[in-house]
Amino acid sequence: MRCTLGVDVGTSSTKGVLVTADGTIIATATRAHEVSRPRTGWVEMDGDLWWDEFVAIAAELLHAVPEAEVAGVGVSGMGPCILLADEEDRPVRPAILYGVDTRSTAQIDRLTAELGADEITRIGGSALTSQAGGPKIVWIADEEPDVSARALRLFMPASWLTRKLTGAYVLDHQSASQVSPLYDIEGGVWHDPWWQRYAGGIEQPRLQWAGEVAGEVTAAAASATGIPAGTRVITGTIDAWTEAVSVGAHEIGDLMLMYGTTMFLVATGETTLRTPSMWTTAGAFEGTRNLAGGLSTSGALTGWLRGLSGADYPALLAEAEDSGPGARGLLMLPYLAGERTPIQDPDARGVIAGLTLQHNRGDLYRAALEATALGVRHNVDTMRAAGADIRRIVAVGGGTQGQLWLQIVSDATGLVQEVPETTIGASYGAAFLAATATAAPDSVPSITDWNPIAHTIRPDETLGPLYDTLFDRYVRLYEASKEVVHELAAAQRGGSA
Repeated sequence: MRCTLGVDVGTSSTKGVLVTADGTIIATATRAHEVSRPRTGWVEMDGDLWWDEFVAIAAELLHAVPEAEVAGVGVSGMGPCILLADEEDRPVRPAILYGVDTRSTAQIDRLTAELGADEITRIGGSALTSQAGGPKIVWIADEEPDVSARALRLFMPASWLTRKLTGAYVLDHQSASQVSPLYDIEGGVWHDPWWQRYAGGIEQPRLQWAGEVAGEVTAAAASATGIPAGTRVITGTIDAWTEAVSVGAHEIGDLMLMYGTTMFLVATGETTLRTPSMWTTAGAFEGTRNLAGGLSTSGALTGWLRGLSGADYPALLAEAEDSGPGARGLLMLPYLAGERTPIQDPDARGVIAGLTLQHNRGDLYRAALEATALGVRHNVDTMRAAGADIRRIVAVGGGTQGQLWLQIVSDATGLVQEVPETTIGASYGAAFLAATATAAPDSVPSITDWNPIAHTIRPDETLGPLYDTLFDRYVRLYEASKEVVHELAAAQRGGSA
């Protein structure tokens, strides 16, 4: 049975799927893990864990379906992450994760002053924020010079797995475009003057597109994983972009909305759109550009409330539904891990306004769901103001399993959301990319055949005025509380998490 194997390293787990040539999932496997937060604003993960979990997942999948003939391997992972390794491919320190890690504020300020904000945007597409990879590399050089001196190669989860599987040292263009300001977005190459200035001791990875074949499984990797030697492996890319592929939301005019530990939005177009409050990146495929954004918490916020309350998700969702639109007068800012787009404020913090003794946990949970929905609206409005032509919205990720959350997002934004049949996410998209890369020219699969739209969520137009009012208050609440919140963040910073 011809299959492809897809594996995605996420923030809270690594997931793998075994998929037949027609898109049918025949086996799944998951390994849960946690990030490390050694200090306030630091979010890290052990890079060796990514490979260990890949090995375990591959063995489990192949054991579950012994008749599977793996034609290709797809890889994906959270990002942009900065994992530096030495000449023996040993990580020199834990990987620094994407925009939820906010330690490089001083480096962002310094690079912006040295290079100029306009020039950074012209070359790299985006202003430097906590999402950018370049300042994280500079932070390591500044704060851990002995560690930096041993660093020879740069990896992200997908490229780390590709390296382990094939020996290829490669990074996809999409991921590279988030190592700002070291990538030239219009030229599609590393910007050598800035690379030499800020990452000169690190070899530049070869650049490819996400769906291109990076290499073949080596004998050593075959022995470790059970995947036959010679099996082709794609280059892969960051999970949000692979999720967009998994639901067919990577065409011009598409917006992918990913419900996960964080919330991610990717709008695809043909031209480079620049705005200081969003991320301008290369697309997953040649000839495309993206305007992207992300909330720092979504599933992480609901998970936090679940842990505090001791209730399970079905109970919380039922109570939130009983609470009703507006959460009985509660309004929440979901910035418990700072916020990425569009406010780009690592010192933002969560706020709950309007709380009384009459409110219950269902009201809090409803307010949390509405907070993420208002955050989505804030991002979509900003994208459209920058010129994004959003014609179609596709929802993906674990949060799509709950109808209430989807409905609240549609009600709060006025957006129609298409939900595909399979929302397992990036691991499925990675398997699809592997299938397209290894298929015969006359049998290249289509994602619309693999994963058709299952249902559509339409906004309740009668709730439009309510959510217009809540959104206005949401924006004003951030501005009104920002000064005090920043003082609190300053007090938090520097202590152990």
